[in-house]
This record gives sequence, C-alpha cells and structure tokens, in this order.
Amino acid sequence: MEIKGKVHEISPVIEVNEKFKKRELIVEYAENPTYPEFLKFEAQQDKVSMLDNLKVGDNVEVFFNLRGRPWTNKDGVTSYFNNMIVWRVNVLGAEAAAAATPEYAKPVDITSSADDDDLPF
Repeated sequence: MEIKGKVHEISPVIEVNEKFKKRELIVEYAENPTYPEFLKFEAQQDKVSMLDNLKVGDNVEVFFNLRGRPWTNKDGVTSYFNNMIVWRVNVLGAEAAAAATPEYAKPVDITSSADDDDLPF
C-alpha cells in the first residue's frame, strides 16, 4: 500500500530490546484538507535509518504493509491492534505534492431562489 502526505513528526530510534528497534513517522494525510488525518507509521530494524534524511514538512510518498493482531487480557477480553510498517519512503517535489492534494469544487450557494430551474418536477 502507499499514501502521500506531509511529514508531521519523526521520533528518535526506540530500542525495545537488544534485538529489536523501531522508529515512528507521523504523516499528515489530507484527503479532505479541512479535516487532515495524522497517521502513525513504524519503521523497524534496518529500516529505521531510511527516516534519517526526512525533515518535518517534507512531502512524502510512504509505502507500507498493514499488520493486525489480537491481544487477550487476563480477564479474557480480546482487543485488536493495527500497525502500518514502512518499507520505503520517497520525498516528493513540490509539483508532485500539489498533484497529491485532491481538488474540490468551490462551494455553491444553494439558498438562492433562481426561477430558471429546469427540473421536471
């Protein structure tokens, strides 16, 4: 899967234990610019270094795998977790970023009472 957006935040490398490390990338995804989404991606192990050259504000294309798993607590209640695991990030130029932002039609005033209504009912 892939998605285009703007880098909002990049975490430092998190050493979970001596055998596992990760790094988080928060991307502002503005499919609807009025209500942007902030998506958290995870780079793991040798992929953490690919976030080194990114800067907050960069327009990027993020390629990732979607992972999900259940977890059952001591009371037997099961919860489900999703992770988006990054495997490639491309920094986009200004023209590619503009193309990634969808264009919406300008609002229309629907309160005006026009008599040139050609609807058949």
